[in-house]
Parts: sequence; structure tokens; C-alpha cells
Amino acid sequence: DVQLVESGGGSALAGGSVRLSCAASGYTFNTYSWFRQAPGQEREGVAAIDTGDGSTYYLNSVEGRFTISQDPAGKTVFLQMNSLRPDDTGMYYCYSRRWLGDTGFWGQGTQVTVS
Repeated sequence: DVQLVESGGGSALAGGSVRLSCAASGYTFNTYSWFRQAPGQEREGVAAIDTGDGSTYYLNSVEGRFTISQDPAGKTVFLQMNSLRPDDTGMYYCYSRRWLGDTGFWGQGTQVTVS
């Protein structure tokens, strides 16, 4: 089965750091994305990476504070979150898809709370 499993969430004080991991199994994806959803708000894309050329994308509000990276095998993706703010609070999800048009796969989510 294809699975994405997140880990690393937790609580942090404003200005602190949290590192999230997303481990893929059952398929070698070419791209990974991190989304987040705060209570009462829509899910939004935070960062993405192409495992082939290493190109990245960041939401404007996290640019310069968050860094998405991958392990050499391209099977685990990380989101290093620094200078955290209370509005970074939310459930963080890893997402990937096998090809264009594929509905894709979501991880179960990991909670990040910044106070």
C-alpha cells in the first residue's frame, strides 16, 4: 500500500522551531507538498519540493522561516520550521501524487501549536 506518514509535530513557543518529517512507502514520488489547516480555515499549501531537481516552493508567509528538504533516497521529506508564530498553528499534512491527474495521497496529519 502507498502511505505517507508524518511525525515531529508538537508545541513550541513563538520564535521557536519544530521539524516535521514525512516518510513515504509503497511508491517513489517525484514531488511532495506540505499543507496546513487551522481551525475554521481552509487547507493551504505551505511548501513543496521536486525530488528530481530539488526545486522548492514556499507560501509567502513562511518564506525565509521554513525549509523543505529531502533525504538522499527521496523517500522522506522534512519541513524545518523556524521563527514560529502563533498563526503557524494548525494541523500539518504531507501530500503527494504519482502522476498528473492522480488524486494523490495524504498523510494523517501532525499538530503544530505555537503559543
